[in-house]
Amino acid sequence: MPAAPSGEYTITAIKGKFLSIDSTSARVFLNIYGRQPSGQPLTVDDLSSHFLVNYVMYADYNNRERLGYGNVPLSAQVAVADGDHLTLTFDVKKPANATNAVLLTEISETSNGKKALNDLPIRFKSTKLSDRFSLYTPNGQLPQLKNYVNVNDTLVIRDVAGTSRQLYLFRYKHDFDPAQSPMNTSSRPAPKSLAVDTAVMIMTNQPLQLAEEGLYFFVEDTTDAAGIGLVAVDKRFPRITRPEKLIRPVLYMSTSQEINELNNAPDAKKALDRYWLSLMSGNEEVARRAIRAYYNRVEEANKLFTSYKEGWKTDKGMIYIILGPPDRVQRSRDREVWVYTKRANVSEINFTFNKRPNQFVEDHYELVRYVEYQPIWYPIVEAWRTGAIRE
Repeated sequence: MPAAPSGEYTITAIKGKFLSIDSTSARVFLNIYGRQPSGQPLTVDDLSSHFLVNYVMYADYNNRERLGYGNVPLSAQVAVADGDHLTLTFDVKKPANATNAVLLTEISETSNGKKALNDLPIRFKSTKLSDRFSLYTPNGQLPQLKNYVNVNDTLVIRDVAGTSRQLYLFRYKHDFDPAQSPMNTSSRPAPKSLAVDTAVMIMTNQPLQLAEEGLYFFVEDTTDAAGIGLVAVDKRFPRITRPEKLIRPVLYMSTSQEINELNNAPDAKKALDRYWLSLMSGNEEVARRAIRAYYNRVEEANKLFTSYKEGWKTDKGMIYIILGPPDRVQRSRDREVWVYTKRANVSEINFTFNKRPNQFVEDHYELVRYVEYQPIWYPIVEAWRTGAIRE
């Protein structure tokens, strides 16, 4: 998650994925986000000069038996620049008598010993399409560790060997609901059934484009319970720029009456301008800074948390937008705990997210809600509404 420049070489975030090579090994891809002392993104030379990469494989999150370990020699073949991050690629062998493992990768800064960790469950006996195939860059060189694509962008679904295989592709035209309040402990409505809008056949390792927005689902067989889900979004995503779309994320800091007025306004842009100016008592400069800060958070949530719906709509996205990146994250097999310190005069507050399996993606989480969040939540929302938060 994004962090401010620290005056030293630092890793700010790591995101990982594995793809099966065969029954005896897997290829690991780590997207590494980091900063130089100047605040500029890390280069491959920075990584090789200032960091060491080691890994250990454990039997499970709750079992510290070491199944294997090693180090990753950093070279131009192993680490490459990919947009705003570096991608590290290395292979791990299946441990004897184990079909699954948790790979803990440790990236250490050599001058100060600071460590960044990533935990990645690996299934050596691959049972899911997403264990073997992934969204790749158009040139087929690197997997893209995200669950969204922009409409009409060229993409490739492939495995590490570039196998040609026929897949079914279904499109669902559905607008999922945003997250509910952290204090809303009432039972959730029954999940909505999704109706297939279109269905086609595609070939892996061949370029394709998704021409319409919506939720897409790739499967090998129409009876498969799980596949690869991708959200096709407009060209500006993860940024949101259209006034009618800009209105929706402000629900996390708005009253029901304000949202109704925004949704029913004949001119969305004028209504949104009035909304922000009225909250900031007509101060245009404060309003501009608050708007920039809020929608920067929305964009980051879209980058980080898009699952089968846009990141800002997810429970993680909602917490991230209002409170920002957590100070600490504790992870286990099916749970994440975000720890915030010194928020709203509270020394520490935890938000627990449970992983919710679904056929589209593996990294969708739902918040455990409590009414006791009110004394923390409302003051921070009020800080947004008065322009006190202006990152």
